[in-house]
Amino acid sequence: MPVIEESPGGDTPPGADELQYRLRQQSVLAEFGIEALRARELEPMLQRAVMLCARGMRSRYCKFLERLPNDDALLVRTGVGWSDGVVGNTEMRADLGSPAGFAFQTGEAVISNHLENETRFRTPAFMAKHNIRRAINVLVEASGERFGVLEVDSADEGSFEPADLAFMQGFANLIGVAIERQQAEQRLSDAIQHQELLTREASHRVKNSLALVSAMLNLQMQEDDDPRITRLLGDAQARITAIARTHDQLWRGAQVGIVSLDELIGGIAGGLAEQASNHHIDCDIAPIEISADTAIPVGLLVTELVTNAIKYAYGDEGGPISVALRQAGDRIILTVIDDGAGLPADFDIKAVSRESLGMRMIASLTRQLRGTITIENTLRGGTCATLDIPDPQVAG
Repeated sequence: MPVIEESPGGDTPPGADELQYRLRQQSVLAEFGIEALRARELEPMLQRAVMLCARGMRSRYCKFLERLPNDDALLVRTGVGWSDGVVGNTEMRADLGSPAGFAFQTGEAVISNHLENETRFRTPAFMAKHNIRRAINVLVEASGERFGVLEVDSADEGSFEPADLAFMQGFANLIGVAIERQQAEQRLSDAIQHQELLTREASHRVKNSLALVSAMLNLQMQEDDDPRITRLLGDAQARITAIARTHDQLWRGAQVGIVSLDELIGGIAGGLAEQASNHHIDCDIAPIEISADTAIPVGLLVTELVTNAIKYAYGDEGGPISVALRQAGDRIILTVIDDGAGLPADFDIKAVSRESLGMRMIASLTRQLRGTITIENTLRGGTCATLDIPDPQVAG
């Protein structure tokens, strides 16, 4: 039950005026309810609460007292009407000797209409300096814990009525709900950040592990004199490097799970160019961002197509290779073009796929991306490989 000081009368307007007063309180409470449920930050929400609460109670003074960590003191967190230096700096003991402390410790609302004559409670010094004569306090709870106390004070004669408690308690409940929602959102944000951290760490470790495998393959190539074995190991190393670069993008990128294709493909092409110094690889890649599920097969396709151009277009003398990627409506188009010897007249991509692991990989990866691939001679005699896949962001 609330603790209410008996009073012979009050200054609340009677009759029709009192009805208007109560209706105004409900209007103020509804206004704050909408704002509280939309609030994303605690401090502005609490400040708005004390402003509207004071307005609804027709009082100059209102404050929100926040529990300090040790539970033995309350801090004036926000407030209106108080002189400079009170809000944010003034602490009160959270014991049973003050109206606010009693409300905090017991959970019971407190109305004290004659603080100067109070025998139950002491009046805090800063309130006495403001000539506060009466106070009404309600506990604010959030997530089952005592969070603080909402208090309205007045230097005027008169009295707070039991009906005012419904208004004050409504405010306290809305504050509590808003705090709980903000706490839940913060926990969710923390969980998401933790998950992102784990994802970045996993991608970083996968990248490092793949780099180690690539280094081991490189050592094996140096130990083996068989050109065919060396070529196969080199192809495997290039594929592993493409996947490693994707994971490197994952843990370095601003958005977890998203890869920027200009950085990924540029890195793959640069790495292949270092291994084939007599070839010049030129890249024109649009900064398209896609998920890792799409980026990995795209990176592998670039690796296979550029590697094919390095192997078969020019021979040992080398030459230019152009890699381009652009967005065309809801499609992503990748082209790899060389000015080399071109394809034989009887070239059949399906027949070649049955004999070549690289071509089988190209066909399989293209199906995985739900795309199409064409490899044909250019007008000037070279070869153009064109990959056409749906943009996963547009396709949904």
